Amino acid sequence: MTLEKKIQQLPPLPGVYQYFDANDKLLYIGKAKILKNRVKSYFRFQPQFSPAPNLSPRIAIMIGETVRLEYIVVESEHDALILENSLIKQLRPKYNILLRDDKTYPYIYIDLNDAFPRFEITRKVLKGKQIKYFGPFSQSAREIVDSLYDIFPLVQKKSCLKGKKLCLFYQIKKCLGPCEGKVSEAVYKKMVDEAMHLLYNKKALQQKLEKKMLFYAENLLFEEASRLRDRINKIKASQSISHIDLAKLADYDIFAIETAKNSACGVRLFIRDGKVVSSAHSLFKSDTGFDRDELYKRLLLEYYHQELPMVKNILVYEDFDEKESLQNLLSDRFGKSIMINIPQKGEKKHLVNLAHTNAKEILRTGKNQDNTILSELKTLFNLDKTPFVIEGYDNSHLQGEATVGAMIKWENGFCKKAYRHYNLSARDEYAQMKEMLERRCESFDKNPPPDLMVIDGGETLLKLAIKIVKQSGANVDIVAIAKEKRENKAQRAKGKANDILCSKEGILKLSHDDKRLQFLQTIRDESHRFVIAFHRKQKRKADKEISLLAKKGVGEATVKKLLQYFDTFGNIENASFEELEKVVGTKIALNIQNI
Repeated sequence: MTLEKKIQQLPPLPGVYQYFDANDKLLYIGKAKILKNRVKSYFRFQPQFSPAPNLSPRIAIMIGETVRLEYIVVESEHDALILENSLIKQLRPKYNILLRDDKTYPYIYIDLNDAFPRFEITRKVLKGKQIKYFGPFSQSAREIVDSLYDIFPLVQKKSCLKGKKLCLFYQIKKCLGPCEGKVSEAVYKKMVDEAMHLLYNKKALQQKLEKKMLFYAENLLFEEASRLRDRINKIKASQSISHIDLAKLADYDIFAIETAKNSACGVRLFIRDGKVVSSAHSLFKSDTGFDRDELYKRLLLEYYHQELPMVKNILVYEDFDEKESLQNLLSDRFGKSIMINIPQKGEKKHLVNLAHTNAKEILRTGKNQDNTILSELKTLFNLDKTPFVIEGYDNSHLQGEATVGAMIKWENGFCKKAYRHYNLSARDEYAQMKEMLERRCESFDKNPPPDLMVIDGGETLLKLAIKIVKQSGANVDIVAIAKEKRENKAQRAKGKANDILCSKEGILKLSHDDKRLQFLQTIRDESHRFVIAFHRKQKRKADKEISLLAKKGVGEATVKKLLQYFDTFGNIENASFEELEKVVGTKIALNIQNI
């Protein structure tokens, strides 16, 4: 069926549509209240079938590349919005915008229903009518809580009250001893109220910390003083915008967006009780330009993707399509009436302008990477898009033991918090890489795929990776880098090792001093370093477990027999006596169970 005929036959129902190019690459995913009307709006049918004349240049190029359409019908526009967002994260279409910074921000909370409540940190809504939330905090939540416990002699640990006995905290005057009735609920409540005041007034909190820091310094307690200095600096850094103090005790979440070349910035301001409690920003990268409507949609959907202590008023810098749909979706999701407004004057207009000014400033002064090498890699390998986000993969084992894999992430530098380890059950290199990549693809819905995967290996592993990723439906480029062999021995990238590059374009050898090769070697070597470090850790753990078995009279051959049957030492430890007896006999089974 031709594209034109399929569009003519679309149903008048809500759903999600997908555009594909001549190479069956996914170009775009969109949602529609009425599929037939929405998809038709991209095309002109008379005098001939062609892209509609009123499209933006970015969308016109995309429609010009489209040769095939697929769609999914759903029950409601809300369902379409949720499914669209989920599929974009999993499949990485060329023309959609993906927000990778979809982390949740912590809140500080206190349950006032408790006789002697404590301040804690949470990232989700908790059950309880008397729970009070402070935040969200884009950073420094832990530093703020620790500061409150340094300044006030509150109940320091959850377990303190359960023990019903005075402990070290009472002796060092960090707790008033409510566990043995040394302080009344009324006195403790007054102290909690003072602590809550400091949560609302970060400047007063910083002043108290500075006073304590000077006390430590004057008494030559320099280590304690430097600890407080660092904490104060972190709290100050979280208050990039702290001079706002509204006349009303209002709560707002504020969003503004600015674009520049292949980058865009989305800023969030969180106003609670008339004060800015924190601010945060997210960066977008794209080869194909930006659509502000989609940027706002992505920014709001990702921030409100899970249950939060929700405000009723969201302010945005400018109007955008899908505003009403998002408003209805959020109201349903959080069980309250939520409004998304574009203020035109007064304090609210000043707030959204401030957010927008910060977005422009972040783009102007932010750490912008030199994308030259990335653009050169795109050209060299004929990649679908510039590889702003790269993941490297490697695996390691020793004669089939302690088999592990590792994934590292590069995005304007190595992102070590995003590194991942994999304990693998496969015994050979090919099967190990297959297992690791399949597990990575299964996680695309929670952790979106990169722009480029770099595999430590040659043509065989490249073909394997391409097959696995294609089965997932994700739009990801893949290259492999194989170690040069000298005298039948693989050489790592040291000196003048001329490693071999493999991609969909074929095999390529670059000069050892080529910057593109050196960049990919850096990715490969980091993944190798990371997986080797994890392998050694797992090997030491395995050796320790073998040693424990040996002390109980279990020999090396029996250990191998156990591992062949149970796969891991953990499974051996958790196995029943009957299972062990079946494999190694009664005597050794008894010895193992006594470990």
